[in-house]
This record gives sequence, C-alpha cells and structure tokens, in this order.
Amino acid sequence: MMKRILFLLSLICPFMLSAQHVTKIAPLNGERWWGGMVALGSEMPFASNTRIYDLNKENHNNQTVPLLLSSAGRYVWGERPFRFQFKNDTICLSSDYEDLEVVLAGNTLKDAYMASSAKHFPFNGKVPESLFFSQPQYNTWIELMYDQNQKDILDYAHQALANGFPPGIFMVDDNWQRYYGNFDFKAEKFPDPKGMCDELHLMGFKIMLWIAPFISSDTPEFREMEQKGYLLKNKSDGNTAIVKWWNGYSACLDVTNPKAVEFFKSKLKTAMQRYGVDGFKFDAGDIYYMTGDYDFFDKTADKHLYSQRWAEIGASFPYNELRAAWKTGGMPIVQRLGDKAYSWRSSSLIIPDMSVAGLLGYAYTCPDMIGGGEFKSFLNIGDKKLDEELIVRSCQIHALMPMMQFSVAPWRVLSKENMAICCKYAWLHEQMGDYILECARNSAKTGEPIVRNMEYAFPHQGFEECKDQFMLGSRFLVTPMVKNGTEREVRLPKGVWRDDQGTKIRGPKTLTIEVPLNRLPYYERIK
Repeated sequence: MMKRILFLLSLICPFMLSAQHVTKIAPLNGERWWGGMVALGSEMPFASNTRIYDLNKENHNNQTVPLLLSSAGRYVWGERPFRFQFKNDTICLSSDYEDLEVVLAGNTLKDAYMASSAKHFPFNGKVPESLFFSQPQYNTWIELMYDQNQKDILDYAHQALANGFPPGIFMVDDNWQRYYGNFDFKAEKFPDPKGMCDELHLMGFKIMLWIAPFISSDTPEFREMEQKGYLLKNKSDGNTAIVKWWNGYSACLDVTNPKAVEFFKSKLKTAMQRYGVDGFKFDAGDIYYMTGDYDFFDKTADKHLYSQRWAEIGASFPYNELRAAWKTGGMPIVQRLGDKAYSWRSSSLIIPDMSVAGLLGYAYTCPDMIGGGEFKSFLNIGDKKLDEELIVRSCQIHALMPMMQFSVAPWRVLSKENMAICCKYAWLHEQMGDYILECARNSAKTGEPIVRNMEYAFPHQGFEECKDQFMLGSRFLVTPMVKNGTEREVRLPKGVWRDDQGTKIRGPKTLTIEVPLNRLPYYERIK
C-alpha cells in the first residue's frame, strides 16, 4: 500500500518525495495563477501539466519573488525559495525550509496582489528620480559593446540631440573602468572623463555608469578588500571565493557584510564626486552564478539574500538600475527586464513580462532596450540590414511603458522616415511623463502596478490569456504591434474609450484595426 501511495504521489508531484515541506492545492473553478519569475511572464497564467518551476536554482536573468497569485483572490507567499508545478488539476508546492499556506484575500487577481503586497512588500512612499519616467534613456551597450570610449560616447549623445531626440538619462555600459572593483575610467579610452561628464550635463543628460559586485584579482582593490575581509569566502577552506560569471573569473563583494557595503558605497560616491556622474547601473546579482558553497559574513545568508542585498545597495543611490533581485518589491529601485534578443519573439515577451513585474511588486521597471539588449543577437546579423519595422515597433511598445531606453542608434540603422517615427514616440513618452510619474507616485502610496495586467484591471471578463495589450495606470489601454504586419485585434473592456485618433468607442467590443508603421494605438478611458 505504501509503495502505491508513493507511486501516486510521484505522478502528481514528482519533486514531493525529497522535499521537507509539501503543500497540495486544489484549484477553484476557473482559477488561473501568475508569479514567481518575471522572465517567464509569457508562460502565465500557468497551464496544467507544466514543468517544475524552481526558485532555488534560477532567476532567468531577472527578478524572482516567492509569490504566486490567483485570479480567484488567493496567494502563496514563502520567506524562502520554493518549487511549484501545475499538474493534473493540482498545484504542487514544496519547500526545503517552511510550510507554505494558501491565503484567501478576496476573489480577484487584484485582491490577491494588494493583500500580499501590503503584508510582505509594502511600498514606502518613495519613487526613483522623476527623470526615469518623463524622459528617454540612452545606453551605449549595443552601439559600443565592450569598446566604451569618450569619443564615441559623446558622438552618440550629440547625434541623439542633432536628430531631434530629447535628452534624458545617459548610461555608459560595461568596460569603461580600468578593471572590475576599480571606479576610474580607462585613461587610454577616456582622456578627460570629467570633461566628458561636464559636456553631457551641459547637453541635458544625467549620467549613470555600469558596475557589478565583482572584483578583479591581483589588483590593489582586491588586496585591500581581501585584507579587510570584505570579499566572499569559500566555506570549505575560508579562502576568497572566485566566481565564474559571464566576463570571466572574479572575486565578489560580500554584500552581507555591512562594513563591506559601506566601503563599496564610499568608493562609488568618490567616483561621483570626482567625475560628476549621477548614479549607477547595478548589473549582475544573479543567483545563477553563485554556484559555490560560500561562507557569508551573515551566517544566515544564502545566494538569494546576496541577490537581495546587492539590489538594496542600489536603493542608496537616486539614479539606479537593477536587472536581478530577490524580494525587493516596493522599494524605490529601477528594475529592468533581462536582455531581450533582437527578434519579433522577444518583442512579444515584453508586455507579459512587464505586467508580471508589476504583479510581483516591481512597479518601476524598464522593458530592456529598444530593439533588444542582447548583444549576441546583433552580432549574428553580420552585414545584413536590420529589420526597420522591428526597431520601430519595439520603440512604440516602449513609448507608453514606465520607461523607455534606446541603445541601438535609430539615426544609424533606420531610414530618415523611420527614425522620425521613433523620435515622435520618444517625445510622446516625454509628453506623457507627468501622467506616468503620477502613476509611479500612486504606486509608491498604494502598491498598485503602473503596467497593469488585463485580468488585474478587468477581472473575470475573459482577459486571463490576453498578452498583447496592457493598462498604463487606470486611464490608458495600450495596444502596440508586437508582431510584424499592419493589422491587429483590440479587445476593449466595458466603458467609453477614445482612441489615439480621437474616435470614441463604447465597450465591451472587439475591434480589428489598421496599424500603419507610424501608429501606436492606445485608448483613453473617458467614462
């Protein structure tokens, strides 16, 4: 009999047999679930008989939160990472650390989110700098990649303004510094970094620099931080740990050590004073690269707390950006979606990923870079001409998001006509800046997302699977093109709506509309 029971359990939830804490949930009628991993938004709501999702092992290049939310007003929260699977009409949860409970908070997805946010990641009333929401961002990654240099950075900024784009936040990406852990510009690449920053400021830009928690070995900074005990150690021998990450092998700041954190922050503030930069892009912090058995300063810490503490350093600086985080919802941190490829498929992932970011407490999120931020997908193009339609549509998707970030230069890769379209929507973002900032301030007070999932905004009206339109706050329904072509279907909820061309339409109604390349359709709720 026991063997039969174990066999049946293995069919229902195969990971249950090795877990210490197991919970099985019977779904309610019509109930659907979201949560866990921002990068898997396109797989939500989760389908039955799906794979095992393990928050212990992977963050998929983005934010993770131990939270599941249902359209029937229920949620599951864990203080530590857990595994989950939807299989055979049963939700299987397992944890190595704690018993997991299902909480009934109401009868809608919004009820579940608002209750879980209020209890587990309350917003503190603060928002990131207003410029994030009201002006575009410009990142040098795709144009310069690892060849960051003063001449080309200034040329990028001048070209942006010369081609009619508004100034905003300017991010100098990886490989500007002498080596990792040092915060001086490479002298051979930047003959006058202070002069460069002064010039960017005169042009109207705020300046951010890429950084990571890694420290190059055999450097003065490494030796000083090792002597002070500020670097992560191996548990086996107590020696400084060497972590393999995407740029090689490095030591790592022990972000669970308060003195190490203050030392690190002091170095960043010195760089700000020396060069006049305004903040930093805090890259890495992924649990994926933390594969060793580490002796953290905080003996209760693990790789998830490491990720959380790295993100919290970012919150100390008004101009910040994070890509990986754990349980930092509600904080005034700018998050970014993980690097998206230059592809139509990646464009189609932006809306579901952004809406899930909102459902996990990351209201202040940027949808990666226009056209994609995964540099390898641009390398694969070779001498081929970029798909201009894809770049323009990507720009339109970003335009009415909380933030928009250029990297591949529209003035280099687009025709004059198509570049003008991108410029138009950069200015639309600027024109909508006051409203977007109002949404951000509302998030800081109430916890409500800026980008709202359609099921969240219009519960039980059949929007569970809607992944190509979203609400910007409570007022605008945005329906960009996420695949090539000039026609799409729009589903208007109940109410009276006015579209981007001034036409009033009463919902609920399903429309098939023409969307020429210069149009971004959106609908303002007027009643």
